[in-house]
Amino acid sequence: MTAKTVSQIPAIPRASRLVAISVLFGLGVALVFVAGFAHPQALHNAAHDSRHSLSFPCH
Repeated sequence: MTAKTVSQIPAIPRASRLVAISVLFGLGVALVFVAGFAHPQALHNAAHDSRHSLSFPCH
């Protein structure tokens, strides 16, 4: 019989999690507003249905 070793996953510090959450939230907000206020027709049409499904005005 061989013994199995169980490796533990190190805990992520709270500060690192908060930084990651903040960065992801900022990127999400930036994507919504970049797509929401896009003036070129191609960008506008690409994000049009997504904006309306999120109740984001674009007209």
